[in-house]
Parts: sequence; C-alpha cells; structure tokens
Amino acid sequence: MAVLNKIRQRSVFLIVIIALALFSFVLADLFRNGGAISQKDQNTIATINGEDIDRTEFARKVEAASRNFGANGSSIQAMNYVWNQELREVILAEQFDNLGIAVGPDEVNELLAQSLASNPTFQNDAGVFDKAKLQEYVANIKATSPQAYQQWLDYEASVSKGAREAAYMNMIKAGVGATLKEGELAYKMENDKVDIKYVQLPYSSIPDTEAEVSDSEIKAYISKHPELYKAEASRSIRYVMFKEEASKEDIDAIKGEVAALLDDKAEFNSNTKQTDTVAGFRNTKNVEDFVNANSAVKYIDAYSFKKDLPASIADTLYNTPVGGIYGPYEDGGFVKVTKVVAERQMVDSVKASHILVAWKGLSTGAGLERTKEDAKKLADSILGAVKADKSKFKDLAAQYSADTSNKDKGGDLDYFTYNRMVPAFRDYCFDNKTGDMGVVETSFGYHVIAIEDQKNEQKVQKVATIARKIEPSEKTINDIFTETTKFQIATKDADFEEVSKKNNVEVRPVNKIKELDENIPGVGAQRSIVQWAFNEDRKIGDVKRFDIKDGYVVAQLTEKSEKGVMSVADASSLVKPILVREKKAAVLKGKISGTTLDQIASAQGQTVKSALGVNMKTPTISGAGNEPKVVGTAFALEVGNVSKPVVGANGVYVIEVTKKTPANGLDTYMSYASQETKSRENAVNSRVFNALKAAAEIEDKRAKFY
Repeated sequence: MAVLNKIRQRSVFLIVIIALALFSFVLADLFRNGGAISQKDQNTIATINGEDIDRTEFARKVEAASRNFGANGSSIQAMNYVWNQELREVILAEQFDNLGIAVGPDEVNELLAQSLASNPTFQNDAGVFDKAKLQEYVANIKATSPQAYQQWLDYEASVSKGAREAAYMNMIKAGVGATLKEGELAYKMENDKVDIKYVQLPYSSIPDTEAEVSDSEIKAYISKHPELYKAEASRSIRYVMFKEEASKEDIDAIKGEVAALLDDKAEFNSNTKQTDTVAGFRNTKNVEDFVNANSAVKYIDAYSFKKDLPASIADTLYNTPVGGIYGPYEDGGFVKVTKVVAERQMVDSVKASHILVAWKGLSTGAGLERTKEDAKKLADSILGAVKADKSKFKDLAAQYSADTSNKDKGGDLDYFTYNRMVPAFRDYCFDNKTGDMGVVETSFGYHVIAIEDQKNEQKVQKVATIARKIEPSEKTINDIFTETTKFQIATKDADFEEVSKKNNVEVRPVNKIKELDENIPGVGAQRSIVQWAFNEDRKIGDVKRFDIKDGYVVAQLTEKSEKGVMSVADASSLVKPILVREKKAAVLKGKISGTTLDQIASAQGQTVKSALGVNMKTPTISGAGNEPKVVGTAFALEVGNVSKPVVGANGVYVIEVTKKTPANGLDTYMSYASQETKSRENAVNSRVFNALKAAAEIEDKRAKFY
C-alpha cells in the first residue's frame, strides 16, 4: 500500500519518464530507418530543379519501356530511356510555364485527328476519320480495360507535350535565322581565296625528351581550366572468372553415352518376361523416332548439300556410304554422331512460278468466302487449264493468286535454293523435272506450280544426327564452386594478384566504371557488381563473389574516385599533349631567324611550300593539314607581307601571302542566308535541351534503385 501511495505521489514524474521513453523509442526508429526524410528519399528517384520524380510512377514507365524493348533490351536501357524522357519533360515544362505556352483541348483533339486519320479503327464507311468512332473507342476501353485506357491517356498526354514543345522550339527557331549580311559572310568564307607560301617547322622535329611535362605542370593546367576536366564518380575493379565448363572427363563421358547408342542392346521386357534385343542407331529401322527419342536436336527430314554439312567433317561425311556412321565428334557445343540415311543426285536451285489458291480462315485468305473444298476444285481447274495452254498461266495468276508479291509477275518466284521454301513446295520442285506442273497443299493454300528451270545437279545426302549438349557434370560444377570459394577466402589475407597467379587464373582490370554502368567487359550485363562497387560502405581492397550465367566472378575494388575535377593521373593523357605542344612551339619559335621565307627555311633545314586557293570554310593547307589559325592569319595579311610565327595544330608556321582572290559577289545572298538559317534551326532542338540540362539542378538517385 505504501508503494502505491508513493507511485501516486510521483505520477507526473512517471508520466514524463514513460513519455520520454516512448519518444526515444520512436526517435531511435526514425534514425534507424531514416524517418520521414528517408521515406521521401525512398519514394523519390530524382529531383530536377526542385521537382521530385516519383519512384513508383517512374518504375511503371520503366516496366512499360522494358516490354516495348523486348528480350533484347535490358532494364538499365529501359531506365535510361525513361530518364531522358522525364528529364526533358521536366526541364521543358518549366520553360513552357514561364512563357505561358499551353495547348487547349481543341488543339489536342485536332492533333489526335491528324495522327489517327489513317487508322481504320477511327474511319467511317467512306474511309474518313470519324470523331464519334474515336469517342466510342475511348469510352469502350475506359469501361473494359484500365491498362489500355492508361495507355491512351499516356498517348494523349504525349501529343499535348509534343505540341507545346513544337511551339517552344519554333519560337526559338524564329530567332536564330541568318541575315543577308551573314549569308554574304558565309559566301565569302567559302569563295574568297588566298594563295600562300609557307615554312612549317613541325612539332615532330623536336624530340619529346626536350619537352618533358611534370605532374605539377599538369596539375597547374587543370587548375586553370577546371571546367574542361570534370569527372563523374567512378570505381575501378579487377576480377577473375571461374567458368562452369565441361572438363575433358565430362566430354569423354558424353561421347561414351552417345557411342553406346550405336549398337544393339539387350533389355528385359517386364511384360513378356523375356530379354529383347533393342536396335541401336546403326541398325534401327525408324531413324526419325530413334533420333527424336535420344537427341537434343530433332531429326530433319531433308537432303543436305556438301556445303550445308559441318565444315570440319564435310569431306569425310560426303564420302561415307549410305548406312555409314561418323562419330562421335564435337561440333557447335554438342557431341554428335551422324548416319548417312540416303543419297541422290539433285539440283541446287529451281526456277518456278505458282498460283496460290487460298480459302477462308488462312492467313492468305483475308476477304475470301471460299471453302477449302472449293479452293481444291479451283486449283485443279487452273492446273488443267495451264497444262492445256501454258500461256494462260500469267493471266490466271493475276486473277486468282493470293500471293500479292508476285501475282502481277505471272507468279514468277525466280530461282530459289533447296531450303528456302516450305517442305511440300520444296519437295515438289526439287523431286520433279523442268516442265512439270502440279498442285501442292501447304499452310498457305493450294499452289499450282510450274517448274521453269533447274540448275547444278550434284550429289546430296540425307543424314540423321544424334546430338548431346556438352555440359559440365554435377561433380565439375561442385569442384568449380569449391575452387571459387577457396580463391575468395585466400584473397582476404593475401594479394589478389599473387593468389591469381598461384591459381593460374587471369586477372582482368576494369577501370573507371560509372555509377549507372551495366556492362562489365568480358562478363556482360552485371549490374550487381557495379552496385556493389558503389556501395557507400565499400572499401578499397574489398572482395566479393558474384554468380554469373556460366559460373562465378570474384571481384576486388581497386580504386574510388568521387565526382569533381580529374586527378593528374586521369587527365594526363588529355593535358600532356597540349603542354608538350606548347613547349615545342616555344622552342621552335626561338629557332626562327631571318626575314624571308627562304632564309628561315634554309636555317632550319626546311623547304618553302605553296598552297593555292585556300578558303576559310575548309582551312586545309596542302602538305600541312587542317590549320585554321594559319589560314585566318593569311586572310589578315597584305599581299607580299611575311607573318610572325604562327602556332598551328601541326607545327609553327611563317607564311607569306602571294595572291588574294576575292569572290565576285552575288546579286543576293538569300540562298546562303537560307542555308545558314536551316543549319541553325536543325541544331536548335539538341542545343537548347543540352543548354537547359547543363543549367538545371539535378539530384539523381537512380543508382540506389537500379
């Protein structure tokens, strides 16, 4: 009782304590999970100029893009596609809003009508776009298919956005046109000519040892031009690959299994309680069933020319008699054994014409009410007519053939090879003789065929092949896993390179991986490796094993570079040539002596060269290359004057102008102004977007989710 009284006396104090405990619990959970701020981070894929891009909606669009890309596209490709769309939409929408560019419902409807005018779904009986049919279609999908209706809304929105963007870009294009004066300048740059004599002192005449560049000089140059040497965050790794490949023992075992199929074997028949002899591949009477029951590749009932046989065994197989067997042998990732089933003489190409008679229900029978029985009667009737008078074939093809690709050519199929046509059509053409005519049924309809010509008769073979895929055994797979695991463990306490040498595996470096990269050279699409390398907790030297399609990769992080200005090492290949050229130019300028070109050339062991008809549009000097600074200097000189040393792209030059030929001029420069305007307008879309993108504030979080 005394305890209860004390609790009552201190009730306020206890309430405060409990409240603080609850608050600390909630606060701890917020900190542990990032709280409300983290929740926003989890729901935001990026922020562009202060506007958040919702992760869920972005993911929906990526999924839709992935479906459109199909099996050949990756999720990263789809994501980048959607990202570029979102980036463009947000950046341009801001401009539209600032300028008050809007597209009303009437304009959208007009644009929809224009884009859908040729779609039969929205046309009336007269073939004219019908607004009522469009409204009916939209109402129908809204009621029956939410997915289709969402796609329609997306399409409608894209039409509206496209119209706003077109209006915006057209406003800019209206301001980039060239004046007649600018047209005149373009004309003069192309048609004003200058003839020069020059002496070139090439950079190659100075050894690189006389123009060495230090790291401090590279660093100083980068500091002066930081905007030119920006770097994204990157990671470098090295890795070894352990492939799950079949061992020699595995291949020998598969060859043994295939070889065991050749000969007859005794099998106990549980029904008759007797031992039966089961024919092997060598003696079987039903080759097709035997192959299909025992091979990874089904039997192909067709003849093969020598060129169609596997190159490695073609000569041997071509000389194998009917019933003969070759193998087991390795070919294309399989162990195979091949039996020659039949051989004959056959032409390698046939020229034929056909009349395709289709019926209702076939892919070729659109718009027909003809039954299959009626089609057969018509085909037989046509055959009778063309056998009686071959000259009718062309007219009958034009009248009755469902093959629109050649009906107007008299059904002419020209020459075709053995495997080009469907089997029934092929067999008729290659099994019969020139001049024969007949009717053949295929999945396209009844073909009335006339064989016009056959060429290049030669021996062909029909072969049957049992193929077993070369795959690693379970033991081999387990051994590779064990080897990979031992390697991974060993690298934790030893040098990665040394462990690789000891295990006789190749180390492959991959430098400067970007945060949203997907492909690892030599391995392919391995997004998980990139994400691992960019994990904020990852340290240089960390090692991890990754499962890949055919085995494992063990990777080690070797370098981390954050976003900013390039390091000296990274920029060296870009900056060093510039500084070397500057130093060589200074040395060459110091060597120049004399007041005439002949004196300068003689002193430096060079010759005086000439370049005629040089213009500023294409500033190329014969014998020297593209030299815009030199050409610009030439146009600024008076005839007969000798220039000061000019530092060019390929050396230091001294030039003398020998002749100037101004262009005759035009009555109007409208055509040149129009060309210049067109060129500027063509560049507007990409340049405007790139400029807006460069100026935008973008917080890109895609790498956290993809």
